Amino acid sequence: MELPDPVRQRLGNFSRSVFSDSNRTGPEYTEGPDDEMVSSLALQMSLYFNTYFFPLWWVSSVMMLHIKYPILPDYYKFIVVTIIILVTLIEVIRLYLGYMGNLQEKVPELAGFWLLSLLLQLPLILFLLFNEGLKSLPMEKAIHIIFTLFLTFQVVAAFLALKRMVNQLATRFHLQDFDRLSANRGDARRMRSCIEEI
Repeated sequence: MELPDPVRQRLGNFSRSVFSDSNRTGPEYTEGPDDEMVSSLALQMSLYFNTYFFPLWWVSSVMMLHIKYPILPDYYKFIVVTIIILVTLIEVIRLYLGYMGNLQEKVPELAGFWLLSLLLQLPLILFLLFNEGLKSLPMEKAIHIIFTLFLTFQVVAAFLALKRMVNQLATRFHLQDFDRLSANRGDARRMRSCIEEI
């Protein structure tokens, strides 16, 4: 299951504009840019542990909501239930995009993961953590703090991984372009020598 082409292209364009290194004047030549793995091990380990932590977070949040549901005002009841549903849906999509983007080195998927983490998931969890009207219980605060730490680390690690991936893709592009130009020059020289022979 892959992202639709228009979404993939937009995320690719966005990630190239945000994560490309503007200080570079040309490609960085390494020993083997085609064989180099740029997946982030730290990000992958964080995603792995987050996959096991999220069900614990979900069960704890639902249990704490069940305990404090009678004392919450009606609007907070609606807000908390909505946030838990949104966080659950976003987390499934976010973890999938993180795994696909990091392991398969797909920039659009990893950019989608980064955007979901930074713009949706982190603000929702911070709302649950810091809103005084929710009457947060100590266990609830503890699991929200752990989840916030996971998200913060993943945002930073994904940004760095995206920056490396985009730079490697730019290097590959420049090397392929250079190889194509070199091949065209070689063809032009051969053609010129053939014309001279005639």
